Amino acid sequence: MKHLQALRLLVFRDLQIRYAGTWLGYLWSLLDPLFMSLIYWLVFTVILGARGVGEQPYLLFLLAGILPWVWLASSLNDSSRALITENRLVRSIALPRALWVIKSITAKAMEFIFALPILIGLTIIFGKSVTWELLWFPVAFILQYLLLVGIGLLLAPLTVLARDMKNIIRLVVRLGFYLTPIIYSVSDVPAQGQFLSYLNPMTGIVTLYRAGFWPQGTEILYPLLSAVLWALGLFALGLFFFKKIEATVLKEV
Repeated sequence: MKHLQALRLLVFRDLQIRYAGTWLGYLWSLLDPLFMSLIYWLVFTVILGARGVGEQPYLLFLLAGILPWVWLASSLNDSSRALITENRLVRSIALPRALWVIKSITAKAMEFIFALPILIGLTIIFGKSVTWELLWFPVAFILQYLLLVGIGLLLAPLTVLARDMKNIIRLVVRLGFYLTPIIYSVSDVPAQGQFLSYLNPMTGIVTLYRAGFWPQGTEILYPLLSAVLWALGLFALGLFFFKKIEATVLKEV
């Protein structure tokens, strides 16, 4: 309970720092993914006229994939550097060091939640009906949170030991965006490549987020299995690795 209280305070502090001195404050959580979605919608529907990509309405389809991706990209950036940017507090405050990584991911999770009104608004504007499969949305949220914590606990110590990790992460995130079904759906991938697409940890999770808007039926089982295996596997690996290497990393922080 004490650690949960500490996590809450650290997350609140992160959000305060992020929005301090800005004119729009919380609205940036809405504008960033919205403008990103608008740019891809403009390119693929207005300029290229690629009507056969993804699902309709395409702007809603894009946003349902971009929102979780923005959460992932910003979380990997912040959590991988958490032990470095907070090094004085990491060394001086008697808290589990993993908490500094987890608070970065949790703060970004809050921004993801803050941005959901845009998704709701577009659903209403386009008159898009939703099904009971929308219940997969919170499941996807939980699985993505576990996945990001696991990856964060792997990357944070490695970034301390090898400072060029931040450049590697940036390149991997950039490549990962196009390898994840965000601007397209898994069904747009050639049949022989669809199995390989699930080697990407985010493929199943993004599919779960979209299931309530574009029902998957029994086909949801494969994305669900993929998402669960990746999330739980990397979460367990991250906890084990962080605990194993923590003492070594503290000497370098």
